[in-house]
Amino acid sequence: MSDPLDMTGRVVIVTGGSRGVGRGISLRFLEAGAEVVICGRTQPEELPVVAGRQAVFTRADVREVEQIEQVVAFTSGRFGRLDVLVNNAGGAPAAEAATASPRFSEAVIRLNLLAPLHFAQRANAVMQLQPQGGTIINIASVSGIRPSPGTAAYGAAKAGLLSLTASLAVEWAPKVRVVAVTAGMVQTELAELHYGDAEALAAVAATVPLGRLGEPRDVGDACLFLASPLARYVSGASLLLHGGGERPAFLAAARPKR
Repeated sequence: MSDPLDMTGRVVIVTGGSRGVGRGISLRFLEAGAEVVICGRTQPEELPVVAGRQAVFTRADVREVEQIEQVVAFTSGRFGRLDVLVNNAGGAPAAEAATASPRFSEAVIRLNLLAPLHFAQRANAVMQLQPQGGTIINIASVSGIRPSPGTAAYGAAKAGLLSLTASLAVEWAPKVRVVAVTAGMVQTELAELHYGDAEALAAVAATVPLGRLGEPRDVGDACLFLASPLARYVSGASLLLHGGGERPAFLAAARPKR
């Protein structure tokens, strides 16, 4: 019986795939046997590699449509196909909504919503011509489904990404499945910038029902499942990957009568 998670012969693009969550995704697909192409604005010091098999890097700013087209053309030209696109590149620094500049907010939305749309369009054009179609996975965030104070534009963009996922899944079926991973808090090399030192990270992790922050590999596992035949009937949906969510704040303040 064949392994449904075996990606040998499949070709995957992971945007922002050299560090953090993207690196975890890239490594997981490499472990499964896929050819992995990653793109970013700067050449990484170390490319993801598994058992001597290394990801291929091509330079690109995903905010620029022409550079997106170059990544898709590079991948198709080198490997002759494109099976999976993971729209992972994104993020935003903290900024108060009352004082954030128009330029800042537009840049955040451009990176976290418009770039995935443009990349998905170019990938879909290739996948529609393939007998087996393809899968597009958008990395969303719990910031898109709950209040996101301090990163309001980012949260709005991620909410839009979830809506986009559902719409594209309808338009591009049956050849192309479009899905999302709505990730919660993930511990990466930049986690301390968001949550603080080791003590603060432990305190934040304690608020998660499963007792820890997510790891990049957790996101990679979810993406591998969604790209596999095991998820062949999953499209237009989002997988919540947040360790059970967050304990409601009112519970800490409540004083129920005995």
